[in-house]
Amino acid sequence: MAKKHNGGGKGGGGKSNKAMKYLIKADLKVNGNVQRKDIIGAIMGQTEGLLGDDLELRKLQRTARIGHVDVEVKSSGGKVSGEILIPSSMDNVETAIIASSLETIDRIGPCAAKIIVKEIQDVRSTKVNAVIDRAKDLLLEMVNSGDAATKTVIEEVRSVLTVGTAKNYHGLTCGPNVESSDSLIIVEGRNDVRNLLNFGVKNAISCDGAGTIKQELIDLAATKENVILAIDGDRGGEMLFRQLNETMKIDFVAQAPVGQEWELLPQKTATKCLSQKTETAKFAAKLPEDEQTEDADAWLGEGDKEAPAEIHEYFDHIAELKANNAVFVNVDGTISDAVGPSKLAAAADGADGAIAIVINGAVSDRILEIASKAAIETVVGTKEGKGFAAVDGVKAWLTEKHA
Repeated sequence: MAKKHNGGGKGGGGKSNKAMKYLIKADLKVNGNVQRKDIIGAIMGQTEGLLGDDLELRKLQRTARIGHVDVEVKSSGGKVSGEILIPSSMDNVETAIIASSLETIDRIGPCAAKIIVKEIQDVRSTKVNAVIDRAKDLLLEMVNSGDAATKTVIEEVRSVLTVGTAKNYHGLTCGPNVESSDSLIIVEGRNDVRNLLNFGVKNAISCDGAGTIKQELIDLAATKENVILAIDGDRGGEMLFRQLNETMKIDFVAQAPVGQEWELLPQKTATKCLSQKTETAKFAAKLPEDEQTEDADAWLGEGDKEAPAEIHEYFDHIAELKANNAVFVNVDGTISDAVGPSKLAAAADGADGAIAIVINGAVSDRILEIASKAAIETVVGTKEGKGFAAVDGVKAWLTEKHA
């Protein structure tokens, strides 16, 4: 590949480079042996007068709205191929017009030629992505170094850290160090894991709530020197403790303050709860007698149980949907585009960050199965559907019972 050649105008080189927004990239093929200056001459000459005075290339270069035309070429077998690069500081519409004008060039000198624009690159977007990638690396370095001065920064860029470090262990969301660390923190759901990752805690793993506990998690806990169960400050958290304490190794319990959940704890509170963890036997001794076991109806959100405020917000989305269409509610509160029943399973598989499925229709066993497979913890619908029954890790709420 030959070196770049700058051409096509005199002024504004340094000035235009600073202001560039877009970069036009075009492929070139010439059926003959031509030089770079011939190519640049054809570009400047054959587009002259085509788009009017305001979009004449030489004038645009003089005002630094178009940068120098760069051409990279190579010759082979008496033919020339290569790439044309034209930086632009104009808006996207004007830049697209300039780019399309290149494709009108069909000859360079005496030789037949073809130019095809392959992309218009957003230079600013490329720079932003580079900044984000580098910021992730720098922030993770700060977290790993334990520098207390970075705590506020980490809080502000929570999403960057989380996306960069969340992993999967046999279908369970976890931090990157669950296998290598000597200790393990077990939490209820994947959002709990992500919140701890925000604070640099990388050895947490979700158990996906009440229900059947995966044997892989039981086996993993058995290999650790210390296993801490981090539970919410409610009856559900205590019920989870009772279940896990009967089935796997638990050395300590760290309970969130009354009425609070690990997925929403600020860093200071989460750190305090972990530091004040209680030995399993002592925690069990302080628990009140469990008068009744939560049954399938309670887990499914049925009976007289009052739906939380956020569930009532989900109910409002149902009225906006066509019959049997569904949307996904993401962890950041955004709502996806509606999908039909035939595309629900595929959409759920690709809905990373979804915490709920809201459907304007009956909740069937198939829908609950789709939610479970995609690790989506909440399903909201209108009524019970075919085969409606308890599914581990999924809560269902119905407008006919809770709206």
